[in-house]
Amino acid sequence: MGDMPAITPDPALAAALRADLETAGYTADAVRSGWGPVADAAVGHGLHGPALAALAGRDDAFATLARMLFLGIAQPVAAVDAALPRCGAAGLSGLGLARIRGGSVTPAALVRPQDAEGTEVRWWIASDLDEAALGGALPTDHVLGVGGASLTLAGLQLATPVARALDVGSGCGIQSLRALLSAEHVVATDISHRALAFTRLNALLAQTDAVEVRHGSLFEPVTGEEFDRVVSNPPFVITPRVQGVPAYEYRDAGFAGDDLVAAFVSGVGDVLAPGGTAQLLGNWEYRDDRGGLDRVRDWVAASAVGLDAWVVERERLDPLAYAELWVRDGGTVPGSPEYARLIDAWLADFAARGVSAIGFGYVLLRRPVSGSATLARYEELSQPVAGSLGVHLGDALAAWDALVGLDDAALSGTVLRVAPDVTEARHHRPGDEAPTVIELRQGGGFARTIAVDPGLAALVGACDGDLPVGVLVAAIAELLEVDADALAADLLPRVRELLFTGFLTFA
Repeated sequence: MGDMPAITPDPALAAALRADLETAGYTADAVRSGWGPVADAAVGHGLHGPALAALAGRDDAFATLARMLFLGIAQPVAAVDAALPRCGAAGLSGLGLARIRGGSVTPAALVRPQDAEGTEVRWWIASDLDEAALGGALPTDHVLGVGGASLTLAGLQLATPVARALDVGSGCGIQSLRALLSAEHVVATDISHRALAFTRLNALLAQTDAVEVRHGSLFEPVTGEEFDRVVSNPPFVITPRVQGVPAYEYRDAGFAGDDLVAAFVSGVGDVLAPGGTAQLLGNWEYRDDRGGLDRVRDWVAASAVGLDAWVVERERLDPLAYAELWVRDGGTVPGSPEYARLIDAWLADFAARGVSAIGFGYVLLRRPVSGSATLARYEELSQPVAGSLGVHLGDALAAWDALVGLDDAALSGTVLRVAPDVTEARHHRPGDEAPTVIELRQGGGFARTIAVDPGLAALVGACDGDLPVGVLVAAIAELLEVDADALAADLLPRVRELLFTGFLTFA
């Protein structure tokens, strides 16, 4: 990376650094409490002033490490040696994480603590210096640390145990480490040798030898192999393929438009074992002749292996908003001539393909164990979601598999429960006794809110794990004075939807 030293994942030095970081109490909680919530939010916006002010006057080990490894600010050699008694400044230099110049240690990378959400696992993640530490735009071979997108995918990862996992485009390796919470072995691939070195170093800092790194694009490094799980936060950002537009390796793999995501979706089936799943984040274009989700559906259909598909679009931007987002991300200052030039290049690129909007979302694919694919779900869900979704996604797939084997008669004989996070809201016009609107609201999962009629509301309210669905429907039909068979025909398809989305569960 430019004139930065090469990352050297030496096992002994990595073990020494980890032991020192543990001893110093250099954890995510300690960092947040060490400089407070306002400073923490400011750091997330690339502003270091409040954090440095909170650490001013402190020369303890934690403060030295927070300034140097979190914020990227040079520290005295004596202070670094005291904070890292096993590794020392020389060890940081040996790992390629810092340079020693005179009496000062200048960071060449960041090492930030990271908690695995929903677990007690703690990691330290090394990555290249960010814009605030560099004091300018990022080099094109920058290896990104843990950001919002990577945390989103980490939280989406299924939690069911598997043997082999593949991380395509590993970057700093955060997805590989997350995959290891449920996989026995991970193969991590990337087109960047520097990214693979960071992945290997971060695996050593996590005290694992279960991550194997391989160089290459997409599925080339694993041709002929099969995996139980594939995860990828690929460099999916749509970038104009014209001279003068920077191509950042961490976000752009050199494909035109959304061809990278198309190649992944249509090709991943070849490396999935029967029953194997693939999860990725991606962008897709809305064009004059085809909607974005419809185009993703085309990519799934192009797979040589039939795939179950669940695609969730979380956001949609117009071409100008998308261009501004990624031009700013590269460090170009709004209002400058360079900013205007890059925006023009992006808009011209979109216009050439007739792009009216760009969608962003989650893709979950699965190779059936046998037979044909049965799940084809493409939806837009833009409401805020709290917490990780991996367990919810796994529960939804399990519910789908159970429902595929149940005809309506069998479903009528099942006993269900309403999920504990579901609440009901009834809206009345002033003075009316009967509600105008009845809503079921989900506290977990995708936090869905759905409008229901009195019949479905009564059925959901009665699902307490006691009586089978058919008995409940018959009782509700009698109460509402409607035909029981007609009510069942109306309710059972919606019961299937509620089971898949997590409002109801099998008792």
